[in-house]
Amino acid sequence: MTAVLGGCGLTGGGSGDVTLKLVAADYGDSADNSSRKYWDQLVKEYESKHSGVKVDVTVYSWNDVDRKVKELVDAGKAPDMAQIGAYADYANKGLLYSADDMLSISTQADFASQLATAGQVKGVQYGLPFAASTRLLFYNKTLFKDAGLTPPKTWNQLAADARALKARGVKYPYALPLGPEEAQAETMQWLLSGGGGYTDTVGTYGFDSAQNVNTFTWLKDDLVGKGLTGPVAPGSLNRAAAFAAFAKGDVGMLNGHPSLMKIAAKQGVKYGMVPMPGVDGASKSAMGVADWMMAFKKNGHAEQVGKFLDYVYSEKNVLAFSRQYDLLPVTTSASDVMSTDRRDAALEPFLKQLPLSELYPVDKTSWASVAAAVKKRIGNAVSADGNPAATLAQLESTASMAENAQ
Repeated sequence: MTAVLGGCGLTGGGSGDVTLKLVAADYGDSADNSSRKYWDQLVKEYESKHSGVKVDVTVYSWNDVDRKVKELVDAGKAPDMAQIGAYADYANKGLLYSADDMLSISTQADFASQLATAGQVKGVQYGLPFAASTRLLFYNKTLFKDAGLTPPKTWNQLAADARALKARGVKYPYALPLGPEEAQAETMQWLLSGGGGYTDTVGTYGFDSAQNVNTFTWLKDDLVGKGLTGPVAPGSLNRAAAFAAFAKGDVGMLNGHPSLMKIAAKQGVKYGMVPMPGVDGASKSAMGVADWMMAFKKNGHAEQVGKFLDYVYSEKNVLAFSRQYDLLPVTTSASDVMSTDRRDAALEPFLKQLPLSELYPVDKTSWASVAAAVKKRIGNAVSADGNPAATLAQLESTASMAENAQ
């Protein structure tokens, strides 16, 4: 399991024996809950029912897994499968099997529709959604109760709540993490809530749209400029630090994903969760995030890979993974179970957001470089001497060049 992959699967002579290689990301935060344990159990069960097929899984941290897969592919040693953060670059180079090439019709039909669509390049699905999450606005119930506040439904209400919290000495009335760790997520949530987004209705980048400029102008003038986002400049505040501050009781409101529930509860913080406020009411679009499974053509194991992935995406296995890591299931069958099972009640608010969610433009091979530019620059838009329109215009230029270079 820990060995570096050697590349091609091994195919026996007439026996049909095949060893499939899978590189996967680790969703755990310790050895006790490493994804390695999940895959060990799943593979053990699969191999016991499918003689002649072995599955060799190597698990890497999220810090390393995308790079490791790229190194293997560049060396001509692509694994049979990779479960990582993006698929479009490999699909664009013609290296991947399509879903039609390998999966059963029932497995394909079970994917949540917007996730299946996000896995398409030019109308063909190459990226198989593996895990998903949505984001909600978390608020500190104790701080809100002490200040006599109700959770906001509009931007103006959010600003008013933040002013009231600041008056009571709350360190971060609204935590706005636009630092390099995950600025692209916070940015997208705000753009969607303002009626914009990274792309327009036909999928073309539109960073400098009027809606996006209005959104960041409001953030700069009505939140950051009024001192409502705390002592750390948004461009220097990372998500992990914002989550930690929320768990200490220092944050009134911030956007968060399901893992924040455990972080906050562990520190005894009482929290509530509501949909992201919009300009005049609840945001019409939620932000979703998905990670991806893909299968490489290199070793020619479409049939064996397809049967294994049919098993991976069975209701039982999707539910087990989602529950283990507080993630949302990517299949309709598992979502239906989760939405009615009491043990999954904590995830229900996030699950309700999934059908409304919009994902990063992961079908674009340019997205990785564009996301890096967002992480680097977007904090400047809300700085004291920042210019939201100019920053967004720069990002639009960067995105257009990256797209045209593909």
